Amino acid sequence: MGPTQEFERAARHCGYRRIAGIDEAGRGPLAGPVVAAAVILPSRCRPLGINDSKQLSAKDREDVYATILQQAVAIGIGSAGAAEIDQLNILTATRLAMRRAVDQLVPPADYLLIDAVVLSGLAVPTRPIIKGDSLSVSIAAASIVAKVTRDRLMASYHETFPEYGFLSHKGYGTAEHLARLARHGPCSIHRRTFSPVQEVMNASKVRSASQESSKLF
Repeated sequence: MGPTQEFERAARHCGYRRIAGIDEAGRGPLAGPVVAAAVILPSRCRPLGINDSKQLSAKDREDVYATILQQAVAIGIGSAGAAEIDQLNILTATRLAMRRAVDQLVPPADYLLIDAVVLSGLAVPTRPIIKGDSLSVSIAAASIVAKVTRDRLMASYHETFPEYGFLSHKGYGTAEHLARLARHGPCSIHRRTFSPVQEVMNASKVRSASQESSKLF
C-alpha cells in the first residue's frame, strides 16, 4: 500500500497547515555525513511513486526526488559531518542534522512528523512515528530527499578520495569498503569512533609500534 496522508490529515484536523515530514540518511555508514531532510508537501499532494527511499531503486529515487522538488511547499536540508558524529555520537548528530533541516524551511513548519526520532525543545509540536517513512507520505518524501542528497555528496567525495570507492558503497561497511579501509587507513571523512574504523586505526598503531621496536634490535 505504501505511505498515506493519515498523519497529515490528523494534524490538519487539529488546525495545522504546514506539516513537515523529517527523515535522515546515513546513520549506519563508516564515512561521510548524516543528512536530514524536512519536506512540506501541499495538501492532498502525493508525488507519483513516492515511497520509503529504501524500497526504491536509485533511478526511481532520482525521478521522485525531481518531482518532490517541483511540488513541495518547502524543503530543508541539514547535515552533521564525521567530526561532529565522533564528538557527539550518531544519535545526537542525527538530531542536530534534523534541527538544521527544520531551520532551513521557508515558510517554516507549524507541525513536524519525524521518523522514529524524538526532537525536544522545538517551538512547534512534533510527532515521532515508528517506521514513519513507510507510513507517512511527508516522511517518505523526506527520506527520498535525504537519501538522494547524501548519495550525491558521497559521489563528490569519491572524486576527492577515489581509493575508497565511495561512489559504489556510499560509505557503508561493505566488504569492498573494509578492504580499502584496511589498505589505506581512514581519511578525513571516516567516523573514527565507529568500531570497524577504530579496529583499522588500532591495527595500524600496533604495526607502527612493532616496526619501531624492531629498529631497536
